[in-house]
Amino acid sequence: MARLLVDIAERTLAAYATTFLGLLLAANFDLTDVTAVKAAAIASVPAALTVIKGAIGSLVGDPASAGWLPSRDRG
Repeated sequence: MARLLVDIAERTLAAYATTFLGLLLAANFDLTDVTAVKAAAIASVPAALTVIKGAIGSLVGDPASAGWLPSRDRG
């Protein structure tokens, strides 16, 4: 269970960071503008969807991973 939570947390942080930085770059990277605050708020949407995707992934794919693909038997 701990591995699953770490996996979901890593994917969520990556989704938030890439979305936030992408929006900042599109807005000319001005952190003093209200656009940066809007970018932070908008970036939380894909991050929240990543949490939902990870929870579904634990039910659909490998129970110890947020991925949707089944686990491979290593034998």
